[in-house]
Amino acid sequence: MLHRSALALAAALLTAAPAFAQKPTDLSARIAQLADQQQAQVIAWRRDIHEHPELGNQETRTAALVAAHLRKLGLEVQTGVGRTGVVALLKGGKPGPVVALRADMDALPVTEAAGLPFASKVRTQYNGQAVGVMHACGHDTHVAMLLGAAEVLSQMKKDLPGTVKFIFQPAEEGSLPGQEGGARLMVKEGVLENPKVDAVFGVHIQAQTEVGQLSYRPGGEMASSDVFTIKVKGKSAHGAYPWLAVDPVVTAAQIILGLQTVVSRQAQLTEDAVVLTVGMVHGGVRNNIIPEEVELTGTIRCLNKDMQQKVWAGVRRTAQGIAESAGATAEVDITNYAPITFNDPRLTQQMVPSLERAAGPANVRVQKAVTGAEDFAFYQEKVPGMFVFVGGMPKGKDSATTAPHHTAGFFIDESGLTLGVRTLATLALDYLSSK
Repeated sequence: MLHRSALALAAALLTAAPAFAQKPTDLSARIAQLADQQQAQVIAWRRDIHEHPELGNQETRTAALVAAHLRKLGLEVQTGVGRTGVVALLKGGKPGPVVALRADMDALPVTEAAGLPFASKVRTQYNGQAVGVMHACGHDTHVAMLLGAAEVLSQMKKDLPGTVKFIFQPAEEGSLPGQEGGARLMVKEGVLENPKVDAVFGVHIQAQTEVGQLSYRPGGEMASSDVFTIKVKGKSAHGAYPWLAVDPVVTAAQIILGLQTVVSRQAQLTEDAVVLTVGMVHGGVRNNIIPEEVELTGTIRCLNKDMQQKVWAGVRRTAQGIAESAGATAEVDITNYAPITFNDPRLTQQMVPSLERAAGPANVRVQKAVTGAEDFAFYQEKVPGMFVFVGGMPKGKDSATTAPHHTAGFFIDESGLTLGVRTLATLALDYLSSK
């Protein structure tokens, strides 16, 4: 993935010549008509999936529901991809390229508190704790919208100049410890091959964006997600005699403070945002014993691949240098969970007219970058891709008072799902018709 500066990106977008032909009005109207007809069914799918959520790599019921409907549409269906994923092919009536549409299926270990009549009552054990299971990020809506798009495009099969590959992906939120999953595994298992995908599109419901609106960002749209672990090793002693110890607790505290300068003093923030958070601190078993080791765990978020590498180096340098100054050592491990969600600039510019046809020009906007992460980025590393946000907040509501994603009160206005169906179907048909 190549990074482009903001100026270079803007220049590229201004000078790139649109290569995609505008879709005939009658086909756009046909998509809108079919999507409206699917509204009740899409909502019913969403409620069923919401009431029966499943964690990553456990989406067996959801996958069975998806596969059954896709087979009913006459598509070529493959199950068990990336553990519990479902992939289906819709071959159009004319030859042409291959476009992929993706939805994620997994839920989160969150106990629901939104008060819906179809609220989840599912409970499970997660990391040794009894918790609820909830679609607290809208993946239930993603599945429902993509099923709706499959229905719409199937009814337009003779007009499709190419092939649509529908990807229903497990474990976007991550797998259980020791398990591989998500987009990374699906790519490894060849989901973008046989037939080879030319472009990939995905949507994400957004609880803080009003229904009827679409938003996107060319280039780095969502941040990479890295996990770091720092093991600070010193020398244990009685808490009453700290001079006999090399205190890893105090050293870890200094490292936590020092890491803040990786962002505030070492990252060029005028270029792109950086987030560095220490989320866990573990060490010690008793109040009057200085432990031998303290472990810090946290996350790094970047929107620029070059800056990501500099931040990694800064974390290592800072932690190890502070530890050495205290007579301790610091072992630093950094692993990447998801790359930068990078909307291909040329593809993005070419598909903006499609978004405007789906939502109306006044309802499409360029948004600010998001420091959350998405494993859709693994598809974008292999083929040009575009990721779009679909509004799910009730009209007139203040976004500041809306429960955010990954929380117990997360809520979606289902009237916004039809736009998601229209958007997915329009992107697929327009892309295929451009070649």
